[in-house]
Amino acid sequence: MIPWYIYTIGFVAQILFSGRLLLQWILSEKHKRVLTPSLFWKLSLIASFLLFVYGDLQDDFSIMFGQAITYYIYIRNLQLQGEWEKMKRIFQLFIYIFPAFVVLYNYNNGTLDLQRFFNNENIPIWLVLLGTIAQIVFNLRFLYQWVYSERKKESILPLGFWILSLIGASMVLIYAILRKDPVLFTGHIFGSVVYVRNIILSLKSKRQLNEA
Repeated sequence: MIPWYIYTIGFVAQILFSGRLLLQWILSEKHKRVLTPSLFWKLSLIASFLLFVYGDLQDDFSIMFGQAITYYIYIRNLQLQGEWEKMKRIFQLFIYIFPAFVVLYNYNNGTLDLQRFFNNENIPIWLVLLGTIAQIVFNLRFLYQWVYSERKKESILPLGFWILSLIGASMVLIYAILRKDPVLFTGHIFGSVVYVRNIILSLKSKRQLNEA
């Protein structure tokens, strides 16, 4: 039986993830084009922090790995928007070192306790691999977005980001069903709807630019 507080952490993370998408969706619908407010990245960072903790408490390597990929990309987007510098130094330092602290915490007598993640009777190795691949595909969207934004010198969510989001979310949903994880399932069901809508908005915006 999983303690209630673990699910609470996971659901709060997913609520924040869904909240950022809802905010982005509403603003994009209002302006008829895909927008990326700074609050999107702030909520992303907080949610990623919590989901990383949730993954650790669940002994779920794929969740932790997925969040590790994007954690610092969220920070970079806040830097590109000039928001990171406005935050307290102590907060910046804490956010920077937190993932490393968790890794060090998982060391046992100088050895990383991999048994928790890869020899867990609750998560067979094939399911760990499936979840990890799903997280890689899902979070490649932020690597793509990062490179794209660095080239443009501004924080942007391009069409490719939403396509990768939809593909990755579909894979994570399969993992969530097999894993019987309501936290992942709930978050990605809602997210998929937003991804589809943003793909439509991006295509419309691109079509209008071509016709102009």
